[in-house]
Amino acid sequence: MAEIIVGTGQQRSLHKVLEILEGQLVATQGPPRIIMARGTTAEVRAVRPEFKGRFETFALRVHVTPDTLHALRDTVAKYAGACSLSQDEDWAVIHCPPEDTQPSARSHEAVEKISAALKLPEVWRVYGEDYRVDPVSIEVLFKAMVQYRASDVHLAPGETPVFRVDGQTFHSEIVGELSAVQIHEVVRQIAPDEYWKEFGETKQTSFNYHQVGIGYSRVSAFYKTGAPHCTFRFLPERIPSFEDLHIPSDTMVNLANLHHGLVLVTGMTGSGKTTTSAALIDYINTHKTLHILSIENPIEYVHSNKKSLISQRSLGADVHSFDDAVTGALRHDPDVIFIGEMRDSDTIRSAINAAATGHLVISTLHSNTASEIVNRIVSFFDPIERDLVKLQLRDCLRCVICQRLVPRVGGGRLPALEIMFNDIKPINDGIIEGNTDLIRVAMQQTVGFSFLFEEYLHRLYKSGEIDLEHAQFFSTDQSMFDQMYMGTYSVPRLDTIKDLRKAGRS
Repeated sequence: MAEIIVGTGQQRSLHKVLEILEGQLVATQGPPRIIMARGTTAEVRAVRPEFKGRFETFALRVHVTPDTLHALRDTVAKYAGACSLSQDEDWAVIHCPPEDTQPSARSHEAVEKISAALKLPEVWRVYGEDYRVDPVSIEVLFKAMVQYRASDVHLAPGETPVFRVDGQTFHSEIVGELSAVQIHEVVRQIAPDEYWKEFGETKQTSFNYHQVGIGYSRVSAFYKTGAPHCTFRFLPERIPSFEDLHIPSDTMVNLANLHHGLVLVTGMTGSGKTTTSAALIDYINTHKTLHILSIENPIEYVHSNKKSLISQRSLGADVHSFDDAVTGALRHDPDVIFIGEMRDSDTIRSAINAAATGHLVISTLHSNTASEIVNRIVSFFDPIERDLVKLQLRDCLRCVICQRLVPRVGGGRLPALEIMFNDIKPINDGIIEGNTDLIRVAMQQTVGFSFLFEEYLHRLYKSGEIDLEHAQFFSTDQSMFDQMYMGTYSVPRLDTIKDLRKAGRS
């Protein structure tokens, strides 16, 4: 295990020093049975029989002056049988209790009296030994995620597994406090060779793991404060339907029936973008005879051929970059291309080109609202390219779905949706101008099929599925929602859009 340096300050109690050192070791590497620490004038080895509780056996090596040695001899003499003292040149070697002797309350008391007579170092170099090494059952973790209906489980040294349920985290005692050794072994056990190598070289990796009969997981492993950490994102074997996800089936079916263009599923991290995208892909796979090409990093939901032929490619294992994969995809005779995430200008450019050449391209992107997606995409490009990108988006962008997961009355979470269809001229114009306000007002016009979060949240509230507090909290514009709630909201007129267009040009 790695050595860490800890500043304990001026302490008169060796027990207090060990308490501080143990806290630092537990936080970075897990609970040890043995602590080894050394400072400029002292070295200590403390041992305990379990991974918790106080240390019972102490070996202390201290640099001493004649006066200090005399005081130590007096103290040891008072605790005869509870500790022993020997000398190695200018160093005193103390054992509490003496070697081959059982610890007792008197030996603990002797440690306190001895350390009070010394000037203990303020800075220690410390490492632990004899950490937990018993294997962690991956099956138990997966079964617990199913039992708790958890979306994720986090493994960190010094902690019991932490599960995320309905957006909230809690500790579970299904496994004791973990050590860095155990987490390292978990990653080594389940990571494919190329990802294990990547973990060793770059200190982070992400890959897909399948626990047969239970589910899949996107595994993210990384180092923090010199110790390995690991997160599992649970993905069921059966891909959920639109009805399972409580998202409008008619809207999603219309999207699945598109022949070409760009469809974006957006939202913040953990908002369910991947699951919604998987449900859309699965519907196409179930009802159409097409070739679907998926490019992900890593593969998350695993699809099997139904009516369609589906090819899933993993970044790293199957292709070097999203850009290379999308560009190459055009030679693989696809009808539908799914890009796990549009994260750079090259990938976005390739996706737009694929959508413009007669393919249906589905992808995800981080965004807080649907109306801001144009400026979000454009921000990836140099200023000289931005006008061209807006023109391309106007022509190929079909729909943007943005979602937020909202706590449901009675438990669980529901997706709240905001959908922008590029189906009316004002939205078309807003895309060209990069005018988010114009797009937002245009989305409210009854001649189109778009709608805002506030409208959807109001609908969920009226149906009793979410409460008022959460409906207000998850609104983009709470004052708009409040007006809907009170029945005083009126949709902006088209002449308001004209004013906003003028404001966008000025």
